[in-house]
Amino acid sequence: MKSRFTTIAALGVTAVLALSACGGGGAKDSSNGTVTLKMVESLTNPTRTDTIKTLLAGFEKENPNIKVDLISPPTDSADQKIQQMLQSGKGIDVVEARDITVGSFGANKWLYDMSADLKGWDGWDNLTTNAVNYSKQDGKTYYIPYGFYGLSLFYRTDLVKEAGFSGPPASWQDLLKQSEKLNQPDENKFGYAFRGGPNANSNAVAVIEAYTADQIDKENAFKLTNGKTIFSAPEAQQAMDDYLEIFKKGSPPSSVAWGYPEMVQGFSNGSTAFLLQDPEVIATIKESKSLKADQWSVAPLLVGPTGKAIQPVASAGWGIAESSKAKPEAIKLIKYLSQGEPATTFSKDNSLVPILKSAATDPFYSTGPWAAYVTMTENPDTYISATQPRGVAWWTEWIKKSDGELQRVLTGKMTTKELLTSWDSYWTEKMAS
Repeated sequence: MKSRFTTIAALGVTAVLALSACGGGGAKDSSNGTVTLKMVESLTNPTRTDTIKTLLAGFEKENPNIKVDLISPPTDSADQKIQQMLQSGKGIDVVEARDITVGSFGANKWLYDMSADLKGWDGWDNLTTNAVNYSKQDGKTYYIPYGFYGLSLFYRTDLVKEAGFSGPPASWQDLLKQSEKLNQPDENKFGYAFRGGPNANSNAVAVIEAYTADQIDKENAFKLTNGKTIFSAPEAQQAMDDYLEIFKKGSPPSSVAWGYPEMVQGFSNGSTAFLLQDPEVIATIKESKSLKADQWSVAPLLVGPTGKAIQPVASAGWGIAESSKAKPEAIKLIKYLSQGEPATTFSKDNSLVPILKSAATDPFYSTGPWAAYVTMTENPDTYISATQPRGVAWWTEWIKKSDGELQRVLTGKMTTKELLTSWDSYWTEKMAS
């Protein structure tokens, strides 16, 4: 999952006004009756933005009385800006909501429940079971998913071969071994594109889940079947110690501050050989002029010592701000983006697990870089699907806490044992309440 989860923090009034174009959403031009929707994306990148603009042009052609202004803030600060815009109640109609933000946005009554508007909508029949299920958040419909994310290992086929390995790492311990051998700081070449900046917690949790895979509660991947948190397990300690070794022995020192853009750039320009990311990176790398098709590929998610991995399903989609003055027009746009060619184009261009049933017969999803996802789907006992508690109201609080504490570990100000104790205490208290 692009991933790419951002800490919600305060933002200055000046930036908010700049983003909202100093005006409210759903503006209606009295001279011709045209309604202008303000649409804000969160997971911004140039290729993706171009795709959205193309889809919006198609929508406007079919609906000449509706115009859409797309606002595309930088990824690492987008969720902060969206929160402030929703809070201010100005300049936003259609919003990109994610499973990690919908809990707090919904709890604060910033998102509009579309349930009544979509009752009887014939589009439901075309969506996959996952798409239908994930469109329901605590019994409400705050967003319709546009696709799904799932972690996999991107690897440089050329660099792996040059280092003498027959294939990519299959486990986290393999990753440590290969990354350490590939690490050549004097030549600015490293093994793993470590995530130490925004949303660093997500990859740390991935390794912990892999090491505790045999004990995880599939309905809550932060909990063991014995009721305790995954962070309390002895295997979690080994996971974090190994993960720290990958940072120290196989990653660029600067990756202590890397977020999504830096990780992808490091992989694309050849300074790192391995990248753990969501499938949307496929589209970004395909656009790269520095990489040829035979220089990279995608492998399944790394497994832990027992040969298993936990694959959390992550989702995001389009929703409506409660403050919008143009909800009927916004509903029309979301229906348009969730069906037929627009939905197919968006999922393919952004390399997302699709929301439409028709994708099951599309060869696009069974060849090339997507083959790794087929492998994982065909081996559910190895790559176990589980649900992380991303929809809880305190998820953004958790991101801020966990990112900050992991940063302290990477800079030597906190031990892995202290970090796990803190995370265990936090989730034990939250789950009890």
